[in-house]
Amino acid sequence: MTALIIIGVVVLLVLWVIGIYNGMIKKRNNVDKEWRNVDVQLERRYALIPNLVETVKGYAKHESEVLEKITAYRSQAMSANTIAEKAEANNLLSSALSGLKVQLEAYPDLKANTNFLQLQEELASTENKISFSRQLYNQVVTDYNNKIQIFPNSIIAGMFNFTAKELFELSTPEARQAPKVSF
Repeated sequence: MTALIIIGVVVLLVLWVIGIYNGMIKKRNNVDKEWRNVDVQLERRYALIPNLVETVKGYAKHESEVLEKITAYRSQAMSANTIAEKAEANNLLSSALSGLKVQLEAYPDLKANTNFLQLQEELASTENKISFSRQLYNQVVTDYNNKIQIFPNSIIAGMFNFTAKELFELSTPEARQAPKVSF
């Protein structure tokens, strides 16, 4: 009888560990999926930027410094490897794009250009999708990190090498500042 109780307890313990392990796998896979969703939107943004820059160049020749910054930040963002590097580069890119939008207010002909308006609308839509994707990504990362850090899950997470994931955060002072408006 005692042997059956011990076997029963061991079976329950094994099933409990399997349940926690499978829950962690699901959370980790969800984090990876949401990161891919963020990445898809960032790639869309990278594809739109050269078209926007080329359209603006014809109208705003003396805004070349801003356009060069945007191009440089885009390249930096595309070549980033870690989530932190991508976050930092994309935050700089967002800041530069916001600055460009403010400076372009001085070009009524450009603002009326159909190509520019379409590109601007697509970019604004993409920026909204990036923002939503980042929020969702950060939520699933938080859920995953909580899952692996709460006791007793933390013991099992340590046994199977589950590690915390990075949030997609604003990491630079430039990205936290609103663009300056000057005419």
